[in-house]
Order: sequence, then C-alpha cells, then structure tokens
Amino acid sequence: MKSRSFSTVTAALVLYVFLYLPLAVIVSQSFNGARYGLNWGGLTTRWYQSALSDPQIAAAFKNTFIVAGSSTLIATLLGTLLGYGLARHRFASRHFVSRLMLLPVAVPDIVMAVSLLLFYSMVRQWTGLLQLGLTTMILGHITFQIPFVALVVRSRLAGLDPTLEEAAADLGASRFQRVCRITLPMLRPGILAAAVLPFALSLYDFFVSFFTSGPGSSTLPVYIYSAVKRGVTGEIHAVSTLLISAAVLGTIFVTWWQTRTKRKAVKGINV
Repeated sequence: MKSRSFSTVTAALVLYVFLYLPLAVIVSQSFNGARYGLNWGGLTTRWYQSALSDPQIAAAFKNTFIVAGSSTLIATLLGTLLGYGLARHRFASRHFVSRLMLLPVAVPDIVMAVSLLLFYSMVRQWTGLLQLGLTTMILGHITFQIPFVALVVRSRLAGLDPTLEEAAADLGASRFQRVCRITLPMLRPGILAAAVLPFALSLYDFFVSFFTSGPGSSTLPVYIYSAVKRGVTGEIHAVSTLLISAAVLGTIFVTWWQTRTKRKAVKGINV
C-alpha cells in the first residue's frame, strides 16, 4: 500500500510539474528586467506598465473580452436550451442530434476555422454581408461553444431528480413555471460551470479568431502570435500572465459559487 501510494504521489507530482512548470516560467519572466528573458535582469513590473499602456494591446484586450463575453452569453443560452431538450424530451432524431453535437468538439480547430472562413466568404459573395470583424468572430466562437455548454448542462440534468418537476406538474404548475421555479434554480451551478468553460476557450482561441478576424479586430492570442515573430519580449510574458490570471480567478470564482450553493442547499435540507 505504501509503495502504491508513493508511486501515485510521484506520478501526480511529475504530471503537475509537466503541466504547470511552463506557466510558472512565463509568470516569472514577466517580472524579469531583461527584455528577452535570456538572463535574469532583476525584479521589475515595467513590462506590465508597458503592456497596459500600449494601445494595440489595450485594443486586443478589449476585443478579446467583447468576443468572449458576447459569445459566452449567447452560447450559454442556446446550449442550455439544447441540453435541456436532449435530457428532458424524447424525439425521433434525439440520438442523431446528440452525436451531431459532438462534431464541433471532435473536429480540429484549424478545420473549423477554415470552414468558417469559406462560409463567410460565400455569404459575403452572395449577399454582401458578414464582413470579417468582431461579428464574424463572435459567431465563429458560438459555433464551438454551444456543444460544451450543452454537454455540461445535459450531464447536470441527468443528476437531477425529474420527479420534482413531475410533482410540480401534478400540482398545476405550467411548463414555464416548472422550468423557472424548479429546474433553473437547481441547474444554476451547472449553468455557471458550463459558461466558464466556453469563456476560457474563447479567451485562448487562436485558429478561429485568426481566420475570422478583420482589420482592427485582433484578439490577444492573435496579437501574441504576431508579436512573437519579432521576439518574445517582456510585454508578451506580461500579457500571457494576465490571461493566466483571468483563468485562475474564473476557476476560483466558480468553485466558490458551487461550494456556496451546496452549503445553502444543505442548510435548507437541515431546516
């Protein structure tokens, strides 16, 4: 038992070091006084000041959070409706829709990005609409976010007792009342967790953003890709660290919210 425990802990440590050591290097280099990080030039925060005062980086930050926030809101709404429909309703093509939903998850990002670019080009050629920019980026992000939301919501609904909704129906509640007063309150932590995943994917997405962006609509990943060609500077490390911090803070918030919700539920049962 001790031998198994030691090997398990060792394997876990090796895995965590492999996963998080590159991130730790980026964070440490963002405080390195040397511009290109080839050697240690002393502790400094000037790269953060330089990055935040750069108008191109500021515009990329703005575009990134506009795209991530807008696409996440729309994808969460549509994905929740899709997940609810697949979990609570029986229809002829239900299994086909369930498998079709996995297609954007399984298709490589580069294929999805090129397909979206070709689709936008055809629509623009036929109608003159959909010029490449923030709108096309938001639509592109929604296409790969919806399946992730639907999968999480559907799995969450599978763990909820459907008899609560049936009891409400027996008491005369309409479908709208059952969804608003019973299903959504129980599903709220799952919806929040489902929203964080596509938001994080949108923040870090490169391929879809790169192929569907237009002039003046670059996001941070696209900006970093363009800037790295001139060398990995301290500003790049600072921007990357800010993105990592956003993901960490989002994860902490979701964990805190779920813990708080569970404690409230337990208190309600005890009362």
